[in-house]
Amino acid sequence: MNTAPIDAARIAEHYIALWNEADASRRRELLESHWLPDASYVDPMMQACGHQQIDGLVQAVHQRFPGFRFRLKGQPDAHGEHLRFSWMLGPDASHDLVEGTDFVELRAGKLRSVTGFLDKVPVGA
Repeated sequence: MNTAPIDAARIAEHYIALWNEADASRRRELLESHWLPDASYVDPMMQACGHQQIDGLVQAVHQRFPGFRFRLKGQPDAHGEHLRFSWMLGPDASHDLVEGTDFVELRAGKLRSVTGFLDKVPVGA
């Protein structure tokens, strides 16, 4: 077990960077750098396992919300190899349409699993 303290802000920033990356090759680099190969992602609307499926989810969000950006909301925090943080998704820094909170489990400093909750979703999104 890794006893070094987790830099929750840094991990959350890498996570958000993945979701904001439109370039497929750069997105794959981010997945390989920060996610375990068999990592999983699940939220009320979608689920995936492994880099290829997670990359597909990110691409689908870009197609559904072109030009929208994810931003952290508040301060991420960690306990052991778990962290949580909230985020916003919108067309610019002053308009958020979707908000959520994600719970992350790490292993060896990389994302192992993400469980997402949607806190604010507009009708029809």
